[in-house]
Amino acid sequence: MGHAYTTIAADVIARYYRKKLGKKNVFFLTGTDEHGQKVAEAAKEKGLSPKEYADSVAPRFKEAWELLKIDYDYFIRTTDPKHEAIVVELLEKAKKNGYVYPGTYKGLYCVGCEKFLTEGDLENGRCPLHPNKEPVYQEEKNYFLKLKDLSGQVLKKIKDGEYEILPKKREHEVVSRLELGVEDISISRAGVSWGIPVPWDKSQTIYVWIDALINYYSATQFVEGKKSFWPADLHLVGKDILWFHAVIWQALLLAAEVQLPKTIFAHGFFTINGQKMSKSLGNVISPKQLVDRYGVDGTRYLVLSAYQFGSDGDISIERFDERYNADLANGLGNLVSRVAKLCETSGFEFPRAEKHVINSELSKHLKNFRFDEALSLIWTEIITHLDITIQEKKPWVLKGKDLKEILTWLVEEIRGIATEIKPFLPETAEKIERQFAGPAIKSEKPLFPRL
Repeated sequence: MGHAYTTIAADVIARYYRKKLGKKNVFFLTGTDEHGQKVAEAAKEKGLSPKEYADSVAPRFKEAWELLKIDYDYFIRTTDPKHEAIVVELLEKAKKNGYVYPGTYKGLYCVGCEKFLTEGDLENGRCPLHPNKEPVYQEEKNYFLKLKDLSGQVLKKIKDGEYEILPKKREHEVVSRLELGVEDISISRAGVSWGIPVPWDKSQTIYVWIDALINYYSATQFVEGKKSFWPADLHLVGKDILWFHAVIWQALLLAAEVQLPKTIFAHGFFTINGQKMSKSLGNVISPKQLVDRYGVDGTRYLVLSAYQFGSDGDISIERFDERYNADLANGLGNLVSRVAKLCETSGFEFPRAEKHVINSELSKHLKNFRFDEALSLIWTEIITHLDITIQEKKPWVLKGKDLKEILTWLVEEIRGIATEIKPFLPETAEKIERQFAGPAIKSEKPLFPRL
């Protein structure tokens, strides 16, 4: 569900900007990073080669995104030879510019995170994200990126506003860590065969995180007609991988003389009834479980409205049930059903739908990644207002011109709601648009059957 949260948010943003700027001006990238020790070990447990294992997993992500109506432009796999060629090209350029050198690494490594750990990273001697796995001590000859030299440039670019880290509290965390000073980082592995070979030393493979970060750039270089999409306007990531995206990625791009992305947004974590999602606790929620219970758009609504994007938040099926019934079944769904029924029984015909635009207040929330505020605006200021108006005006007792006038207004308002919710609830918006297209408007089955 963590992966789905990021990707649903990206989908909302992509849909909003396609509406605003036109489809050809938006490029929405998602995909899978498939190299590294963790993948190799998982493949071995399954009795498969790493590539066979990756080939079996990647389609599951595509299926999940299809299930959630994620309308991406390109799905990148880091085992794509075209991506691998660009990784090699960037690293060779960084080396040529004097930012890559051979050295020896000594320290603890978390296989689950595929990253080296400092003493400050540990909790009770273990990685806080993988407390059941003992960190592995590694000592090997690697190639290093001169992060220490590059970190001053990275810090200056953040402070000068050349790129932004959001929410601002995450930027403060990154700046504080940079100001304390950083060490150079290893960017290759000697004992991990499942990876892209270092071009000038085939005995080493490129560290999975270096390879994975480059996918953002590589896709814009080899996808036909997409070169104009770099630098990226936005990377959406979980807060646990912010350092890689906000510092190491920027340093690598500076070393290779490539423009930096403009904004990195790090969202928080879900907890379930106050506990972290964990396979061992048996409280992991999959997108399919939620879609089976609430439908696609119900799932999208509940996840995005649960709490402020960028913060940590606690969720539960019980609270989701309550919100689904209150906001979707009794709220939007009931409003649409009531108005459609009134239109049908009135026998009136209505003007064809006009083109609606997303209002400025809603646009402001979307530009600020406040999905919860945007949805709250639609539900509290529009849907609730219409419900109150219906109760006050009592259209079911009106006739003739008075009835036609109130129904025509309600129809236009509901058409406007369809436009407003379209980035968030695309299927529901399309159903409403079809039902209320005019001239005759008929009742249909409920959009959100009550649980």
